[in-house]
Amino acid sequence: MLKIENLHARVDDKEILKGLSLSVKAGEVAAIMGPNGSGKSTLSYAVAGREGYEVTDGSISLNGESLLDMEANERAAKGLFLAFQYPLEIPGVTTMTFLKAAMNAQRKQRGEAEMSTPDFIKTVRTAADKLGIKQDFLRRPLNVGFSGGEKKRMEVLQMMLLQPRFAILDETDSGLDIDALRIVAEGVNALRSPDRGFLVITHYQRLLDYIKPDSVHVLSAGRIVKSGGPELAHELERNGYRDYVADAA
Repeated sequence: MLKIENLHARVDDKEILKGLSLSVKAGEVAAIMGPNGSGKSTLSYAVAGREGYEVTDGSISLNGESLLDMEANERAAKGLFLAFQYPLEIPGVTTMTFLKAAMNAQRKQRGEAEMSTPDFIKTVRTAADKLGIKQDFLRRPLNVGFSGGEKKRMEVLQMMLLQPRFAILDETDSGLDIDALRIVAEGVNALRSPDRGFLVITHYQRLLDYIKPDSVHVLSAGRIVKSGGPELAHELERNGYRDYVADAA
């Protein structure tokens, strides 16, 4: 589904990714773990096409189609979704207005008719209820004045509504208490399916207690230095990254 080969990427003329290769199959949840500065967020932004993250070598494809010549909005239209570590605030744009624009933009790209207002409201309210999002939050400017956990729930709400083919979760557990973590994880797990893939980027095993990965990959100094099953995350929790940082040096 997602295939990355020999990826090199730089930010502000500094090379961050240094030959990273990774494949995630349809139906699979792959977890990326690694120390600070290893390139985890750079990987997510390079795949999503964020401005300022320059790919200098290698390839990224989704379902056999190269993403590198596509703008970020075109990648989103192909079914790629990125949940940010630090979701943006958009003053002056209500959450409902943002969600409707995003959903209808995706539908237009797929050649589908725009969703009617009654159907849209019903769909959003149903999804918001599942995530414990209060209805008054939907009338507020997007993420403005929201806590870290509320912003993360809003990211998962967007994912539930857009139904992407492949989702990248960049440290979604950051800033979440145990209750919020459980609710967000339940929202993610509800979207797991044989034709959808996930890349979950995290520092900690605790998220993977709720979102069970099929594979775990250690990222250090811009490369994948170790891959394994869920047991690898438990090893990292016990021993840290010291051995893998040394291997990457």
